[in-house]
Amino acid sequence: MDPVARFGALVGRGEPDLDVGALAIAAGAHPGLDPDRWIAELDRLAAAVPADSGLSGLLELLFEVEGFRGNTEDYYDPRNSLLPHVLKRRTGIPITLAVVAIEVGRRVGVELQGVGMPGHFLVRDTASGAHVDVFAGGRLLDDTDCEQLFRAATGADRSVEFTTDLLPRVNNRQILIRMLQNLRGVYARRRRPVDLEWVLRMQLTVPGPAETAVPLLTELAGALGEQARWPEAARILRKAAEDPDAPLDAQQRDALRDTARSQLANLN
Repeated sequence: MDPVARFGALVGRGEPDLDVGALAIAAGAHPGLDPDRWIAELDRLAAAVPADSGLSGLLELLFEVEGFRGNTEDYYDPRNSLLPHVLKRRTGIPITLAVVAIEVGRRVGVELQGVGMPGHFLVRDTASGAHVDVFAGGRLLDDTDCEQLFRAATGADRSVEFTTDLLPRVNNRQILIRMLQNLRGVYARRRRPVDLEWVLRMQLTVPGPAETAVPLLTELAGALGEQARWPEAARILRKAAEDPDAPLDAQQRDALRDTARSQLANLN
């Protein structure tokens, strides 16, 4: 199945499996990807966690024995957001390292949750409530540590109260969406329109409000335009503008038509 269609099928039928979803994203960059190879690697890591060692055994295995770490040298390397590369290179960004920890933990009975703290991504052990900074080598955080990390990451001063509301649980679907958003930013910054195209197409498979779809469609048209695929870009925009079932207002439809005309103007 086409990687975009496969990802859309996963996110369209309830809460997706995190490992399968992350590998479906990676298939956008590597269409010939064999997901079974990387599922087997997660299984291998889980089998190496000492029996009944709980969270401490999981963290020791991943960050001390296997050497997973945050990529502080090249944070915006797109490989940091692609699970096979993270498993192979043992380095990534907070959210992909969290995927590894959550999935290995799930296999050994250690339930971890993604935590979308502003400015940084953590995991939380549901049994103890402890938070873990996987980007910092699996460091355990108490409430004071979480607050210090929040203020360092966001620049918030003491006028901003730190509460548990700033440590929200993030479900699997939300994690996958954030992974795509990270890739969108990286590929846009690096002017890689071919890669940006598949990321945007995956994002558009996720149901959402019109105000999010219009910028994605406009950016997708731009990525196609950078590949000199102006008629295709215009067709996508016009199709969305003329769709009677699309929850768009007149202003949004006009904006899409205007962008379509600007794409076709490149043919003159």
